[in-house]
Amino acid sequence: MKKKKLATVWLDGCSGCHMSFLDIDERILAVVEKADLVYSPLVDVKVFPKHVDIALVEGAVGNVEDLERIRMVREHTDILVSLGDCAVTANVPGMRNLFKKQAVLDRAYRDNVARAAGIPDEVIPPILDRVRPVHEVVKVDVFVPGCPPSADTIFTVLSELLDGKMPDMENLTRFGA
Repeated sequence: MKKKKLATVWLDGCSGCHMSFLDIDERILAVVEKADLVYSPLVDVKVFPKHVDIALVEGAVGNVEDLERIRMVREHTDILVSLGDCAVTANVPGMRNLFKKQAVLDRAYRDNVARAAGIPDEVIPPILDRVRPVHEVVKVDVFVPGCPPSADTIFTVLSELLDGKMPDMENLTRFGA
């Protein structure tokens, strides 16, 4: 059986979903029997491959770089999984939606800065007017809520996808759990 290509992507979030992914511990061996991890912040690969079978996406879409990345990931991925509450609902990153973009920038880069105050125009990607969950930007195939989803949930979802099945999320997880 040919191995599937697996990727994980980190957008605007805390990396808790990636930590939960790592918490599958020795069960990772069952995953690597069926898949090669071809792109992830956990490995030293800089360029997203031309084709990926499954991509787990953590985090919300909060800046121009996130927006470009998620569109590119979707274009090159068969099954895109929104992993965790930030990807599914925008969760904590989405809290900035309560404020206007300029107010957020002023608070972060002017009001609370002792020296060299000013909004950066290099290195840090421009933020979007509104933080968005992944499905508001691209088509999502599987939603895995949780903050973060448990290692057991992630392993079950991955195992089923790698076996060519769509996971039944009804009783597998819930928001914030």
